Order: sequence, then structure tokens, then C-alpha cells
Amino acid sequence: MDDIDPVGLAVPFFILAIVLELLLGRLGWARARYEPKDTFTSLAMGLGSSVAGLATAGAILAASLWVYQHRLFDIPMTAVWAWVLIFLLEDKTYYWFHRLSHERRFWWASHVNHHTSQHYNLSTALRQTWTGGVAGTWLLWLPLSLIGFPPTMVAIQKGISLVYQFWIHTEAIGRMPRWFEAVFNTPSHHRVHHARNPRYLDRNYAGILIIWDRMFGTFQSELEDEPCRYGVVKNLATFNPIRVAFHEWAAIGRDLLRAGSLREAALYVFGPPGWSPDGSRETSHQIRARWAAGQGPAPVSPAAAEATAPTPDARSGSPA
Repeated sequence: MDDIDPVGLAVPFFILAIVLELLLGRLGWARARYEPKDTFTSLAMGLGSSVAGLATAGAILAASLWVYQHRLFDIPMTAVWAWVLIFLLEDKTYYWFHRLSHERRFWWASHVNHHTSQHYNLSTALRQTWTGGVAGTWLLWLPLSLIGFPPTMVAIQKGISLVYQFWIHTEAIGRMPRWFEAVFNTPSHHRVHHARNPRYLDRNYAGILIIWDRMFGTFQSELEDEPCRYGVVKNLATFNPIRVAFHEWAAIGRDLLRAGSLREAALYVFGPPGWSPDGSRETSHQIRARWAAGQGPAPVSPAAAEATAPTPDARSGSPA
């Protein structure tokens, strides 16, 4: 069991599923919009993420093993109850990791590349970070090893979560049965998460279970009269994987150079994405509040969304 890698085992399925979705979309049998340059960027980001992950894997494993040596309990990998418990605890950890990655700019800089595509298809799931190890979000999972879950067990469950989240990156599936939508993350829920509509900003952070969003007040259902417009608030206008991976880090650097105080510098780095001392930019909360007050754009009609959705620009800047 120590050698099980859910993501590695699922790679052939990922490839076949992307090819199938693309073909069904081209034949008009499913809603699936692909653009060659955009898909290439997603695949390049996925490959780069794998390489970057190898560079930090040793340090992360060493830290996990050190913490595990000081564990509070001995939890057996062979117990069914242990897998049920790690499933729940890891999924809740993922929720808070994902929420942090949207609400604080330092971690948004690492996560934003996943949201830069204006398309929403299975290849988008592969558009992963190159800087996650440096950003240190992996630290959030160390308490699981401190409790007593073996690092291998934690890694397997994290892999299961990532594999699950692959299939929800699609427009080809409408809604699942009502009971499933109530409990699990679905394509419908995750489309909302990837949308830049003010109503949908910073919603539905779930990994597998949508119950965390319902519990912590971040749930938003997909509305039939408000189609999702994908991407982030400000266009990046490039398919260059290097720029996609590092543009927000570069933007943080530029902001630090013009910071007028230590407080401003700290907020440029750890404040919400979109924060500025003079209010010249907007955070997601401010965008949503302006929209709710009736000052934002009206919901886009399905026809208008269809006409404007697939453009070659990526999106960057404020969170989506």
C-alpha cells in the first residue's frame, strides 16, 4: 500500500477522458469547448507542476515523517474507521487550504494559474501550480500526521481527492441527482467556483464534499439564468506557461517596490487579492458588495455568454 499513487495510476484515464470530451464536443454531442493554445497551456502547467513537485517532495516528506515521530496516537492504516476519518479530516483540510488560497494574496499567487483559463473542460483540471511547495500550503496537512495518521495514508487520501476533482472540470455534465448535489462537489458546483461573475466569486471551495461550503457559508448554486463566465477578473492576455505560473508573484514584487510603509507591504503580500491602499483596485468582497448594491453589471444572458466566452485571453489579478 505504501507504493500506491492515485494520481499516477489515474493519468491514463485523464488522457483518455480529455480526448473523449474533445471528440464529443467537436461532434456536437456534448458541451465541451477547447482551444488549442489554451489546452497546451493547461497541459504544460500540469507537466511543470509535476516537475516542481519532485523538487520539493523530499523536504515535504522529511517534515511529515518528523512530525509523525511525535504523533499523539497510533492510527493503523488497515482499519476501515481510520480511512473514513482521514477522508473527512483531509477533505476539511483541503477546504481551508483552498479558501486560504483565494482569500490571501501570497497563496493566491500560487493558486491563480488554475483559474486563468476562460474555458472550462477536463484539461483545465491539469492547470496546476508550480510554486505550491514554496508557498508552503502543504504545512496545513502536517497536523494529520501529528494526530497519528501515517504520512503515506495522508498522501494517498490527498491523491484520491485530486483524482476525484478531475471529473468535475467539465461542462459536458449538467447536474447530478439532487441527493448527490447536496453532499458532493459536482461539475455544477465547481463551475461556479471557476466563474468570475460577481455572484459566484470565491464560492464553493470544496474538494469532495460540498457540505463544508454549506457549513461555513461559502456555498452558491449554479443558476440557470446566470451562466458562468470563466477566468479571473483581469485578463492576462497570454498563453505563455511561464507568465501564467509567475505573473502574480511578479505583481506582488512590483507592489512591494511602491509600498509606502511596512503595513502596506504586509497587506500587499498577505491581504486579500485586489487590495490597494488607495482603493484603486477591488477585492472579491468589494466586487460582490458593489454588485449586490445594484452597481455591478447585470447577469449575462445565455446567448450573450455563448457569444463572448471563448476568447484567447487568460485572466489574472483579482480572484475568481
